[in-house]
Amino acid sequence: MTAKNDTQNLTMNLLFFPFLRVDRTKLQQQLAGKRVLITGATYGIGEALAECLAETGAHLLLVARTTEKLIEVQKRVEAKGGRADIFPCDLTNSAELQLLLTKLAQQPGGIDIFVNNAGKSIRRSIFDSLDRMHDFTRTMNLNYFAPVQIMLALIPELVAKQGHVINISALNVRLLPPPKWAAYQASKSAFDQWLRSVAAELNTKGVSTTTIYLPLVRTRMIEPTPAYRKMPAMQPDAVAQLICKAILSRKRSYAPWWLGIVELASFLFRGVWEEQISQRL
Repeated sequence: MTAKNDTQNLTMNLLFFPFLRVDRTKLQQQLAGKRVLITGATYGIGEALAECLAETGAHLLLVARTTEKLIEVQKRVEAKGGRADIFPCDLTNSAELQLLLTKLAQQPGGIDIFVNNAGKSIRRSIFDSLDRMHDFTRTMNLNYFAPVQIMLALIPELVAKQGHVINISALNVRLLPPPKWAAYQASKSAFDQWLRSVAAELNTKGVSTTTIYLPLVRTRMIEPTPAYRKMPAMQPDAVAQLICKAILSRKRSYAPWWLGIVELASFLFRGVWEEQISQRL
């Protein structure tokens, strides 16, 4: 990595999450022998997290659609001395999802940490979506129904092991919804609300819940939107470090340090914002 890239990454970290350093010794002590389930493990955040956890002594359970890419990530984890099992699965396919849950239930040792990372993003005007109901069913299936179904299956294990659920969310679910993002916004908000609703019950049983509200992350998910290519964005490796911090702290949420200010502004100036947006459409 060049010095220029290092400087850019440091600037992005200061803009969003200034304190990302993780005590690797404590992380290894925390994760040694633990089983970590990661969805969306072949690209972006999931891939970076798998490599980040490779040397911690954790047993990684990696879920994604593409078998070949899963094997690549598995080999990189093993090259670092880690252990990873792979589970090819299209989480939007109910039969494949049920088979995944059956396989996970057969794994000895249960699940200690579930990182809900898999997600689908769609940006499209509602007027271009009138004959595309599948845009909404696909995003809901992956961003909402799949993690709910996984959680329903895992909750008894998580309670027994005093486990931890980490949800990779987006800061937009806490702000005014932007136009052209209805499918993505609704599906991400749905699981965010679901997890916040069940969190108190899970917490009383010893299960920690953490939601990480992320800004843009430089992954293939944002590539189809030209306007995002020059906007400030975190790198997947930095997000992986943030997830590691969450594993250690078990805090309820992480968000950019300025999000509260922006939330207040979006509430106070909602009318002005909506008028400006309407004029630009």
